[in-house]
Amino acid sequence: MSKVVIVGAGQAGSEAATHLRGQGFDGEITLIGAENVLPYQRPPLSKKYVAGDMGKERLYLKPEAFYHENKIKLRLGLTVKKINRIKKLIETDSVTYEYDQLILTTGSLPNQFPGNFGKNLSGIYYIRNLDDADKLKEIFEPGKTALILGGGYIGLEGAAVARLKDLNVIVVEKSKRILNRVACEQTSNYFRKLHQDNNVKIVEGYGVDRFTHQNGKINGVFIEDGSFYAVDIVIAGIGISPCTKLAEDAGLEIANGIKTNKKGQTSDPCIWAAGDCSAFPFGDKYIRLESVQNAIDQSQLIAKNILGANLEYKPIPWFWSDQYDVKLQIAGLNNGYNQIVSRINKEAVSVSNWYYKDDTFLAVDAINDSRAYMVGKRFLEAGKSPNKLKLPNPEIDLKDLLTQ
Repeated sequence: MSKVVIVGAGQAGSEAATHLRGQGFDGEITLIGAENVLPYQRPPLSKKYVAGDMGKERLYLKPEAFYHENKIKLRLGLTVKKINRIKKLIETDSVTYEYDQLILTTGSLPNQFPGNFGKNLSGIYYIRNLDDADKLKEIFEPGKTALILGGGYIGLEGAAVARLKDLNVIVVEKSKRILNRVACEQTSNYFRKLHQDNNVKIVEGYGVDRFTHQNGKINGVFIEDGSFYAVDIVIAGIGISPCTKLAEDAGLEIANGIKTNKKGQTSDPCIWAAGDCSAFPFGDKYIRLESVQNAIDQSQLIAKNILGANLEYKPIPWFWSDQYDVKLQIAGLNNGYNQIVSRINKEAVSVSNWYYKDDTFLAVDAINDSRAYMVGKRFLEAGKSPNKLKLPNPEIDLKDLLTQ
């Protein structure tokens, strides 16, 4: 009987196991997770869960009974130490598992401060797993001051939740503007104003010089511009890095992620990778996509390919972010854009920023505008570009542009 072992019990790992069974695989499936908790969704951690609007049970991707009923061997609280590719074995501290096909869905981890910066000081938190979110729920008390390091989506989502819980919030972004790495200036400007309207202090263009502390507990921060803020909590949102050490130690090819071909196979044809940890061909380069959509779609494709489908991964990437009462939906990848076309409705309730490289449409940031998101996604799927002259006119129905 064929044996599939999946290392990493997050969204990608759970989806791979579920889809294998759903596609009729009747072999043995073992899903191994380092956390001692059922596979759960991570995006709500920095949003509804920390805010108290979502209970823990609603985070779980499937109830425990599902894994039993579908004969998926769920092994939680286990850390995989080694892959023996010659013998096709997975080694943990206490148990060894045989595999015929191995799927690595090891995810990613938050970037840590470099060197000894902040080392041995308490009061620094991250938002990556359920344990992190539970700690933040306990300390998010009205009147406290939270310093958010990093003005990306995770940092801004954390800032929004902290304000909703009546904390004082300071966001420090070392690059020239918030969302600098992932969005255009127009989108950055929208979210800067949104947070400032909600009384968030935003510092851009400067990093942290040093922390102050009392008895090892952070109580303040000096910014590189010389300013000082007294703080109770520091939340680091300075990016994530793929978990590749297990694959690297096993001799698999690495390229800012576990390198795969278009089918999801690593440099070992019996080992596959999906989700945040995987780097796959996209155009003329290898990329990673840190999104739920990618974790699900890649895992489903790999499950089909293990069963012989021989499919290639051709994603239309999409992402989202919830901040206060604003929903941002993104379709496509804006890499290489050189022009932005903005569409604003009369009341400025909804805004969309459309990314172009010359005349080729790449992506759209749709802010409280689900129609712009859906239409943009359809353009990408069709390989077409909306008319740049007509696009800014809110009187023209976006759907009409699809037929022009």
